[in-house]
Amino acid sequence: MRALQIAAAGMSAQQTRVEVISNNLANMNTTGFNPRRAEFADLHYQQVTRPGTINSSDGAVLPTGVQLGLGVRPSSVTVMLEQGALAATGGDLDIAIEGSGYLEVALPDGGSAYTRDGSLKRSPDGLVVTSEGFAVVPDIVLPEDARDISINAQGEVYAYFLGVPEPELMGQITLARFVNEQGLEAIGSNMFVESEGSGPPLVGVPGEDGLGTLRQGYLEDSSVDAVREVTELIEAQRGYELNSKVISAADQMLGATTQVR
Repeated sequence: MRALQIAAAGMSAQQTRVEVISNNLANMNTTGFNPRRAEFADLHYQQVTRPGTINSSDGAVLPTGVQLGLGVRPSSVTVMLEQGALAATGGDLDIAIEGSGYLEVALPDGGSAYTRDGSLKRSPDGLVVTSEGFAVVPDIVLPEDARDISINAQGEVYAYFLGVPEPELMGQITLARFVNEQGLEAIGSNMFVESEGSGPPLVGVPGEDGLGTLRQGYLEDSSVDAVREVTELIEAQRGYELNSKVISAADQMLGATTQVR
């Protein structure tokens, strides 16, 4: 009774879909979060009669044959790359990326991670860091006596000092982009690391080489569409119920078989 295994595979696939949707809904308010979408593919087929087989009775070729599918499997969980709305915060170190690109941050092991979460902070040493305390690359140090910070669309960071009319350039924020952004490996905390699927980072100045620009005093909201996610959740729930009914029907058929005398 292959229907039992096929329906069980279908229930497992719908459960995976619900888990992806629940993660999307849980991150509705996560800065710079892009929703994920579960994708599926059919499993291999049992070739009872292959298409094109010659009919032994008259030599005719069978146009279709008999191919029995054996279920479904998850093929990938894809990131839906969408620009989130920009929310005004007024923070000097809050920056939103308008367009493509990621901020590069330094990890404790010496590697690099990439994020679109622009809620930056100042460490006790004046270093510009993320909310998790990871330094932004390249390093930018803000003096204690800086009374105001200005970041332009190209990522240049200026500091204003008391008694000095002209601002002083403190550093340049750069952005990184990838040939295949969907190939980045998510590690949590709004960060990604490069993988073989994403390719190496291409670092440049905001506004150049296809990179987006920066907007100070704003943060990028999550791009999760709650209405769409709830609709897909209902579809996944109905799909799970239908597969469970197939298991019940197969069980009844097996029960009828055991009662044959």
